[in-house]
Amino acid sequence: MLVSELITDEIPPLKTSDTVELALDWMEQFKVSHLAVVQDRQLLGIVSENDLMDYEHPEQTIKEIKVPLMKPIIHHYQHTYDLVKLMNSLNLTLVPVLDDKEMYKGCITLKGIVQNLSNMTAIQNPGGVIVLEMNQNDYSVTQIGNIIEGNDAKILSLHVSSVPDSVKLEVTIKVNKEDMTRILQTFNRYNYTVKATFHQGDFETGLKDKLNEFLHFLNI
Repeated sequence: MLVSELITDEIPPLKTSDTVELALDWMEQFKVSHLAVVQDRQLLGIVSENDLMDYEHPEQTIKEIKVPLMKPIIHHYQHTYDLVKLMNSLNLTLVPVLDDKEMYKGCITLKGIVQNLSNMTAIQNPGGVIVLEMNQNDYSVTQIGNIIEGNDAKILSLHVSSVPDSVKLEVTIKVNKEDMTRILQTFNRYNYTVKATFHQGDFETGLKDKLNEFLHFLNI
């Protein structure tokens, strides 16, 4: 997924003529701790709630108070992974996006990323999750797909990761069936190691932890 697919225009950027009070009001309204500051479509940077919260003159403008502005750069053609790494490294709740001419195109919020990651991994679809562990040489997406489809099920998402300090792989599969008994029996017949299984409720309960692990992984 590209950054351009996540851009929202629901959160307007600030102008240098906007006041501290307005900036704080918008942050509260849109549930973010950062806002873009733009002048004539040129990105000047982003302002943080921490830099404005205790300011004694909220009627003054962004330009007047000369607040420090970070300038994280992300372009609309970059991959979502680049965006997540940037947000995680700077602890941002919002990132402005630039177009091919280095002009402001829109922004992306942390909430928007979480919602889209949920969609990418088919979390919201009913079904169950199977986690397999295997040697790298034994991994075959074709065989895994045949086993699942041979039991009248479909793969909604599939993620492969390396097991730390090992040559093994961990394959996490989301299928469109909650009753996975037949699928698991077939995996056992083919000598697959089923490391874990989750039903829909169990998987959603652990979503936040999995997302945090994913963010940590991208930051390594």
